[in-house]
Amino acid sequence: MEILAARQSVEKLANDRQQPIAVRSQMSLARDMRQFAVDELGLPDNKSYKSYVDVGRDYVTIAVFAAPEFSIVPRVWCFPVFGCVPYRAHFSVQAAQRERAGLERLGFDVHVTGVTAYSTLGWTSDPLLNTMFRDDKTHLAAVMFHELAHQQVYVRDDSAFNEAFAVAVERTGVQKWLRENQDFEGLRRYEKRNRRTAEFLALIDETRHDLRKIYLSNDSDMHKRIKKAEAFERLRTRYLALRDTRWNGYTGYDRWFDGPLNNAKIAATAVYSELVPAFLRLFEACGENYARFYNAVETLSKIDRSKRLDALNKMSKCT
Repeated sequence: MEILAARQSVEKLANDRQQPIAVRSQMSLARDMRQFAVDELGLPDNKSYKSYVDVGRDYVTIAVFAAPEFSIVPRVWCFPVFGCVPYRAHFSVQAAQRERAGLERLGFDVHVTGVTAYSTLGWTSDPLLNTMFRDDKTHLAAVMFHELAHQQVYVRDDSAFNEAFAVAVERTGVQKWLRENQDFEGLRRYEKRNRRTAEFLALIDETRHDLRKIYLSNDSDMHKRIKKAEAFERLRTRYLALRDTRWNGYTGYDRWFDGPLNNAKIAATAVYSELVPAFLRLFEACGENYARFYNAVETLSKIDRSKRLDALNKMSKCT
């Protein structure tokens, strides 16, 4: 309610000559991106992201992920309207830390991370937030397109499906936006960033495979703990080798590795990434036409969840 009450019109801020030039420039950019999302990506034309709020901190919410000691399947929380999701988000750091402590007392691995944006799925007019402007302009476009995609298609109780669909819209949308603005240097940087992301996620997948084998084994809990620690140490070693060779010292993922590595952190990463390649293949099968792509995803969303993943992976035509 505090955020909603603090909203200011993006249009008014963009045209208010009493505002600093930097603020007016940011608002103009966001306004143009919002219109691009409607005109070129076919995303909802509503009041979301037509207002702005400075929340006075680096993150708008703090998400808590949890997974059992010997599993990479995340714990889920269920809510009215939005269904079940593999995290619980708080506006208060203190509340998130209390949640963390309680889960750790129950024996869960826990991962706590700041979140720069959220979607109420169109139930309210979600504002732009200062947290969305903390990186370059491609970050702003990515967050806006991602969150609007949740308003386009959202399936209760299937976060992996929802997040991967939104990432596919985000990624293809940012590429289209950069091309149409003839920002080819920005496109080159963005695609290089995506390649690094894919290589990082490949490391995570290797570790997930290692952990599954460990947790399904008949070893004692003590031996599982030892092998679990070894698997995470291998992940860290693989990352450092990748960073210092193929990435020429790029440190963008150092922060992810600075904190403790555990099942919850692995599970949180997988939620957003595991199904993305399948959605990108479907987008190509739809001739990179967003309306056809959304229709195909809507069709998939109506399939029983137990069969939805298989249907997505086998979908070679845009139907």
